[in-house]
Amino acid sequence: MGAGKTKTRKRKSQPAAAGATDDVLSYVKSLAIALLMALLLKHFVIEAYRIPTGSMEDTILVGDFLLANKFIYGVKIPFTDIRIPGIDKPEQGDIVIFKFPLDPSLNYVKRCIAGPGQIVEVRDKQVYVDGELYMDDDFTKYLNYTITDKSSPQALRDNFGPFKVPDKQYFMMGDNRDNSYDSRFWGCVPEENVLGEALFIHWSWDSDTHAPNINWSNPLTLIRNVGYNFMHFYERVRWDRLGQAVR
Repeated sequence: MGAGKTKTRKRKSQPAAAGATDDVLSYVKSLAIALLMALLLKHFVIEAYRIPTGSMEDTILVGDFLLANKFIYGVKIPFTDIRIPGIDKPEQGDIVIFKFPLDPSLNYVKRCIAGPGQIVEVRDKQVYVDGELYMDDDFTKYLNYTITDKSSPQALRDNFGPFKVPDKQYFMMGDNRDNSYDSRFWGCVPEENVLGEALFIHWSWDSDTHAPNINWSNPLTLIRNVGYNFMHFYERVRWDRLGQAVR
């Protein structure tokens, strides 16, 4: 009788163990599918970017985190040179994220001023496209109105061109015109370097000169930095910018 009871217990435990294994496999499968979907979404549709410089102030501030539409301009299939055609191309006025032509490991964000075949000229800081004044008063920022001498290395900042944009390339400029390293200095952005169009700000983190710096050779500095940011979290977040559309 005792032996019979023991066998009965073993037979009852087998389905339970199999069921637990099935639950784990189902969970792993769901997690893998979710991860794959997230990766596909990130690569082909929407991706987040952090803004490290002030070249687009005051449209975009240092510490803003953007979500960009990658699908609209087309994306490359991973590990190939095949590019899926987009539904649109960068147009005048679009805020575009792209790989920096001189160093493709860096992502830049600027405003598209002109496209293929258009003629760009800057005269005493004012921008002209195809001979017409480019109306940018709503978003352009100038740090000063002094016109640089034409013999200065910075002369291109205030007087440039006329220049015809090559085929399949785009002329980009920062909204902070006196503090932007853009197409006036390094040329146009090839179509294949374009990553996406900025949509909106999903997070914005204000700078704080009092925040402790992180020294990776000293783990205590990381703890101090995290502690400081936790204590000052509410005041460092730019709450009014969250969800703001980028135009």
